Amino acid sequence: MGEGLRRAECGMSAIPTVFMFSGQGSQYFQMGRELFEKNALFRSWMVRLDDLAQQLSGASVVDALYSNERGKAEPFDRTLLTHPAIFMVEYCLAQVLIHHGLRPDFVLGASLGAFAAAAVAGFLEVEMALEGVIRQAIALEERSERGGMIAILHDPALYSEEFLREQSELAGVNFCTHFVVSARSRELEEIEAVLRRRSIDYQRLPVSLPFHSRWIDNAKVPFESFMRSIGCRPGRVPLVCCEQTAALTDLADGYFWTVVRRPIRFREAAAGLEQWGACRYIDVGPAGTLATFLKYTMSPSSRSVICAILTPYGLDQRNLAATLAAVNN
Repeated sequence: MGEGLRRAECGMSAIPTVFMFSGQGSQYFQMGRELFEKNALFRSWMVRLDDLAQQLSGASVVDALYSNERGKAEPFDRTLLTHPAIFMVEYCLAQVLIHHGLRPDFVLGASLGAFAAAAVAGFLEVEMALEGVIRQAIALEERSERGGMIAILHDPALYSEEFLREQSELAGVNFCTHFVVSARSRELEEIEAVLRRRSIDYQRLPVSLPFHSRWIDNAKVPFESFMRSIGCRPGRVPLVCCEQTAALTDLADGYFWTVVRRPIRFREAAAGLEQWGACRYIDVGPAGTLATFLKYTMSPSSRSVICAILTPYGLDQRNLAATLAAVNN
């Protein structure tokens, strides 16, 4: 996969561990709350990053995320809050795993998840990564057209039909019967009406912007101006990019814009990893989204192991303990 990397050259184990970081659409109020209340290391990292987030945006992510007035089922779609919330939860959970001796041989970043993946892999400091996340959120809110995203449970070939091709952009393909489109607000309901008439299952994602589409392009210049000011260094761990479907050891200029602008090619990225042989996949995202996608992508003959820790149903501590036990046995 990419760069001609080999396991022996990277000094990785016979069965490599892959930390997977999801992006926008995987978030919900109260995500990771059990760990925040019961795991001291997770809480200390969250508080540390929240202090920085407040300095940069004027709002406490922790207060918004864990407010007793907000239920998991309520839409959590304010980008200035959801961008850093996803980053913080993922990065902090990864630090808990690393503290317990579970270190990644690869990190996989899907869209916004590339920021946390890059920070964990050492391409940039966590503080700079979080500032980049917030700067991107500000640019997106100020300059993008309003819109959203729809996950469609159908063959991605459906996108070639006029009602999708002319009113939306393909945002990603996750497995053979699951893809996502982005559209402006006025087209979303028209697309959903057609899907309902044709009895095609779909789900509107909890976002208020059409990520991975031309309708966010006006945010590119101010965001990339900031990212050029901080730069990146070579990572300690290869980053599997779901836009390039390659394992990267250096990140090119413009990388963090490209991954939220171009389509997510998770199916291809996962297939590339599987070509290496069995892997241990740990989903550190808020909802176990990528673990679910991977189960539908992976061959029945694969010897890989898939673990998810956070889900909207809770049991975070139990899932964390089970993941650590499975790895250590």
